[in-house]
Amino acid sequence: MKLKSLVSWSLIACAAFSAPAQAQVEIQWWHAMGGALGEWVNDLAKGFNESQKEYKVTPTFKGSYPETLTAGIAAFRAGNQPDILQVFEVGTATMMASKGAIVPVGKVMKDSGLKFDPAGYVPAVAGYYTAPNGQMLSMPFNSSTTIFYYNKDAFKAAGLDPNKPPVTWAEVALAAAKLKAAGQKCPFTTSWISWTQLESFSAWHNIEFATKGNGMNGSDSRLTFNGPLHVRHIQDLENMAKQGLFVYKGRDNKADVTFPSGECAMITASAGLLGAIKKNAKFDFGVAPLPYYQDVAGAPQNTVIGGASLWVMAGKPADHYKGVASFFNYLSSPDVQSASHKRTGYLPITTAAFKLTEQSGFYKENPGADVAVNQMIRKTTDKSRGIRLGNFLQIRTIIDEELEQVWGGKKSAKEALDEAVKRGNEQLARFQAANKS
Repeated sequence: MKLKSLVSWSLIACAAFSAPAQAQVEIQWWHAMGGALGEWVNDLAKGFNESQKEYKVTPTFKGSYPETLTAGIAAFRAGNQPDILQVFEVGTATMMASKGAIVPVGKVMKDSGLKFDPAGYVPAVAGYYTAPNGQMLSMPFNSSTTIFYYNKDAFKAAGLDPNKPPVTWAEVALAAAKLKAAGQKCPFTTSWISWTQLESFSAWHNIEFATKGNGMNGSDSRLTFNGPLHVRHIQDLENMAKQGLFVYKGRDNKADVTFPSGECAMITASAGLLGAIKKNAKFDFGVAPLPYYQDVAGAPQNTVIGGASLWVMAGKPADHYKGVASFFNYLSSPDVQSASHKRTGYLPITTAAFKLTEQSGFYKENPGADVAVNQMIRKTTDKSRGIRLGNFLQIRTIIDEELEQVWGGKKSAKEALDEAVKRGNEQLARFQAANKS
């Protein structure tokens, strides 16, 4: 009898040890974060994966923002879409119109049973990704705005005060001239030229980029960025380019590497570049608000959102959506958000994370780290709330093409902007026609 019992317990024990553990639900996350930001994304996934055992988030780098958006759309059509797709703000209207391809994040969070309060997110951030009916469509992730960076060491060498960055565009030109005279081959450059020099420029000066509240109030908006102030600014940049004071370094974020490397002394770029600058710059640098034209009434106003949000793709099993909700809940926690903000320069997406960062003394210890936040939390107007247009990716490409004609001396600022508006409006009409309900 004892022998039989012993055999029985042995069999039970063997069965227990040989039974496979319940498999983790794998959540595929496609993103566009390379370099230092790619390391941050990997660390976020690692932190979440180590915090629980039910789900495993697997991040996959899919290239640039446009490449990632294109890959996600193609994957959905082929039926092998990821669970989460990072999409930059330019693709927001496109994703909003793709109703069958996405599940609103508000629904995902509600269905999960986890506590979710959209009111806890920074209004300027959450509002951009919220539908007219008040439902949040995507999860704010790496929200940014465009700011001004400058090389303090280069300023000293040129006889400029390293603690007094240019405030106006006239001062940028004067500083660039002194930097060039001191031997600087690239005094000033910019990345994301449409975003920094037309989109944010418009909001910063409280002038219209497109009708219908820059597209926020309807899909039948039309572009208007060929007004007198826009033309004046592009002409000023053209004159700087002719004198070697502004050096165009290419489309999208191609110029980003030129500042941390020391090649260019001043740059307008994303707040999200701060992490790479901290990591790679071998010089003292400063962070400042965007320059503006001081004779424009009401300027400066506020800058518009940039960066990206996380969209939940349709066609996945229910347990995947529970995993996505759990991951988003983790990403939004004040501790994780504050740490991400400090590490990358991206905006804290929740009010609690901003307060936690402020209370930690981070802004006092890191002058300039709050520049992006302060630019975004100002009171907005109908002209500065944000820009949400259909076929925006194509419109930005058109703007790149036309402005390159200006830097190449083949078109005047007025000719290029007029043509960009004309071609861009054709894209808006096409998008409107394709998405009529």
